Amino acid sequence: MSTTTATQSPGADAPGNRKAPAGERVADWADGRLGIYSLAKANMRKIFPDHWSFMLGEICLYSFIIIILTGVYLTLFFHPSMNEIVYHGSYAPMHGIRMTEAYASTLEISFDVRGGLLIRQIHHWAAVIFIAGMFVHMMRVFFTGAFRKPREINWLFGFLLFVLGMFTGFTGYSLPDDLLSGTGVRFTQGAILATPVVGTYISMFLFGGEFPGHDMVARFYSIHILLLPGIMLGLVVAHLILVFYHKHTQFPGPGRTNKNVVGMPLLPVYMAKAGGFFFLVFGVIAAIAGMFTINPVWALGPYRPDQVSTGAQPDWYMGFAEGLIRVMPGWEINLWGHTLVLGVFIPLVFFGLMLVAIAVYPFIESWITGDKREHHLLDRPRNAPTRTALGVAWVTGYMVMLLGGGNDIFATHFHMSLNAITWFVRIAFFVGPVVAFIVTKRICMGLQRRDADKVLHGRESGIIKRLPHGEFVEIHEPLSQDQLYSLTAHEQYTPAEIGPSVDENGVERKVTRGQKLRAKLSKGYYGEGNQIPKPTAEEYKEITSGHGHH
Repeated sequence: MSTTTATQSPGADAPGNRKAPAGERVADWADGRLGIYSLAKANMRKIFPDHWSFMLGEICLYSFIIIILTGVYLTLFFHPSMNEIVYHGSYAPMHGIRMTEAYASTLEISFDVRGGLLIRQIHHWAAVIFIAGMFVHMMRVFFTGAFRKPREINWLFGFLLFVLGMFTGFTGYSLPDDLLSGTGVRFTQGAILATPVVGTYISMFLFGGEFPGHDMVARFYSIHILLLPGIMLGLVVAHLILVFYHKHTQFPGPGRTNKNVVGMPLLPVYMAKAGGFFFLVFGVIAAIAGMFTINPVWALGPYRPDQVSTGAQPDWYMGFAEGLIRVMPGWEINLWGHTLVLGVFIPLVFFGLMLVAIAVYPFIESWITGDKREHHLLDRPRNAPTRTALGVAWVTGYMVMLLGGGNDIFATHFHMSLNAITWFVRIAFFVGPVVAFIVTKRICMGLQRRDADKVLHGRESGIIKRLPHGEFVEIHEPLSQDQLYSLTAHEQYTPAEIGPSVDENGVERKVTRGQKLRAKLSKGYYGEGNQIPKPTAEEYKEITSGHGHH
């Protein structure tokens, strides 16, 4: 005779056992299969520092989410076809005009789909704000040195997001097949054809034949909604994972070191603030989209190869590349029966080299300084004057070429000579960054001197006191220990040196060109005239203990 013993599971109803709530049972079920409890326990209390500049990255993330959401809605109504039809829709001024189905569906989204125009406007404005946010976010990372070890890979991810965002925007505003976007695509096709040897092959592959072909919109559509967003989504996830893994950077301050993070926990404080900020960003973008029209395709008409839109301008993030080509002299050379259009090819090469320089800058600075340590504390821009000056010089060159990309608009709106603007841009592109570099570096040095003076003598109070012998002096208030720490926490590097030309045995030491170059660059970064020595503790005690502190 055999007996069977039944074992009751812990979650089942048993005499004297309380039945667990439904939510707890669901959580237990999910944790048993996904292991989310240990993951959440390790990361949900992760600390994030509280500084306004860190919200720039959040603006980029939320704009990207808005782009995805509105883009999904638009794909339900857009027809990516270049088949020509005669328009008989609700927009009366276009009746009887031949156009592609892509353009006709854009008009339908704008005038017939409920909320379609608002969604189009939100989608386009979110894209513009996304690129602008990426631009400013990368500048914040650059000027504060947040790209240093171990975040070089994350800098590359952010850089790729910025570049892919530009090309995603370009393919996106080319989809309606209106006269403005068609002019921009024609401009791009001309730049592609200027590429030696492979230019014609790339053009034929991209457009499926002679421009504009019949496949351009369909191919751009696939690139715009699948290829580029898929890559960008993967980069965003990888970027956020590395932010979690490396922990967040923070500005120097009391209690903040390279081994800790001072701030708020992810749950519940940071998530609550981040959720509210998402809806704030969404609301601002929706308000801008509702008040300011962008890309009014109905006012431009469908694209025709024999017409060019007056005042055709790309979105601002493509203005730099267009400016390079517009202001470049129309040089050409003929080699073995082939024409090489240097007026287009040279700007393209320069644009590519500039992007490469931005991508590899963290590795260049690491090589110059020889610093292989991890950095989780940020620099104040004034304490890295050469880096800050380089960044301002680059932004100056970017803005100058942005002016060059809209030279016709400035000429017509301000009643100026187009040739005068073009020559101004040509000269300013070389002179402006140099002037900006020198001025920015001097400003940074002045701010460093001001910080050193403030540490030693305190903060100006605005109170004037007359001494017994008749002298008028301003009362200086001593800084708190927190302020003193923040002003003196930065590191000061020693420039790399080549060293003696002979070793201890009198044998001449071979010095490579790379070592010589590194020594010169390091001197340019951290040599004399690039950093003001920090006040020492002895200097501070001497002044504060005597009569030098009023």
